[in-house]
Amino acid sequence: MTNNCQISLLELIDIFTEYRNYIIINIQHLQESYQRTGVKRIAGWRDEKGEINQPWLRTEYVDNAQYIRMGTFVFNRNTATLNMLIQRQVKLVKLEDQTPVLEVAGLLVNQLNSFNNYTIVSDGKLNVNALKVKISNKKLFSLLKLKNILNDEKFDFCQEYTIRLDNLPIVPSEVNYPSLDGLFSELAEIKVLSSIISAYLKGESDVFVPNQLAELKNNYLSKSVYVNFPTTNKYSDRQQAIANSTLESKFSYKIDIGSPEILNLSKFYSANKFLDKMYRVYDAETGEIFTKPSLAIAFQKNLAFRHKLQSNRIKITKVDEFMQAIFDDFLGLASNGIVQQILGKVGADNLVQILQDKNSGKNIDKDNMVAALTDAKAKLEDCAEKIYQTKVSPWVFYIGVTGRLPNAITAPAMMAEELAAQYPNLQFSKHEQSGTFFVVGNSLISVYPQLEYYSKQVAVA
Repeated sequence: MTNNCQISLLELIDIFTEYRNYIIINIQHLQESYQRTGVKRIAGWRDEKGEINQPWLRTEYVDNAQYIRMGTFVFNRNTATLNMLIQRQVKLVKLEDQTPVLEVAGLLVNQLNSFNNYTIVSDGKLNVNALKVKISNKKLFSLLKLKNILNDEKFDFCQEYTIRLDNLPIVPSEVNYPSLDGLFSELAEIKVLSSIISAYLKGESDVFVPNQLAELKNNYLSKSVYVNFPTTNKYSDRQQAIANSTLESKFSYKIDIGSPEILNLSKFYSANKFLDKMYRVYDAETGEIFTKPSLAIAFQKNLAFRHKLQSNRIKITKVDEFMQAIFDDFLGLASNGIVQQILGKVGADNLVQILQDKNSGKNIDKDNMVAALTDAKAKLEDCAEKIYQTKVSPWVFYIGVTGRLPNAITAPAMMAEELAAQYPNLQFSKHEQSGTFFVVGNSLISVYPQLEYYSKQVAVA
């Protein structure tokens, strides 16, 4: 291997992404050399006595192959972390007698999908030094050779190649990043509306009836028919785990975007918490007020909403104002067009029409509304993920790896006190008070340390 590398790790990942269908990876080698970057969790839950109860089912891989298709690469949203998401087929097996579960809720479940994340870069540092792969595309081989990633002379689809990552710079020295202007507001709108829709859909499905959902849950399957075992920490006492070196700690640098009025997306409430803070939910016929309101009951007949009378002790923040505009429009208490605008961007036209009909007093079929809400939720989440992966996360990754802004950006660093004096609407958590901040256009970038724990031992997936 030559050390005269022409590309960065990120540029290599772009090549992997383009040609991933022609790459198979030695999963056994990856598992044997892999170091876990988080806390190891095990399937099960703790009872009142602290004893671990195991699920009555477990999974087995359908294949025991040494090679599997290369996964997809995903940036973390607020740390300089890059994961490779690998999908494999599994089957459910009874723990008691090892017999397979073939059918659940009328579905064949002998070939389910499981997902494992392998962290390639963790908090700006390389976590996987090399990948062993086979290549089935001669153009890919020639490209990797041209970029000095491989130095083999002849293409051989049977040969296993070792691709070293530890001699590559993680990010390119010169790169143009997309503008952040307007992205925070767009992500915030999606977050609030998605939270409302998720609260509506709790316990609802556009595909399954309630007893099917119950059977799926009993067999540790989600509404999307993904394996979803409960998990718990292997240790019961964190301090004891630290003392015996089962756990170690490190500071991870979180990088968020925000605006001069709202520091970041973590400042927004869940939909039900905001509903309880700002609204009365009542029966329009009897006037009965629901003392513990939740949007999960919103499908009940005669349900109505109104604003709470706020006491002088309650401070209305910029977050409250932002969320209320969306809530009022969704609930039919105002007609400002913001919900239609958000849904229109992602193509959720069915929900736009149903909300218009509902707020004009028409009777709405519950199944149609659940289907429209489910479709809109998927489209909103997909839109948010695309914004992060293509526009926000590259910034986060570069800052987390290099410890600075891209060269083309000039913005002075500010501490929390200085920023708060300039933008008094901002609210800071304890972690954020020790952060560093940059105003870039109409966006705000926050970089702050947060203590995290990880399992010391090498983990096998």
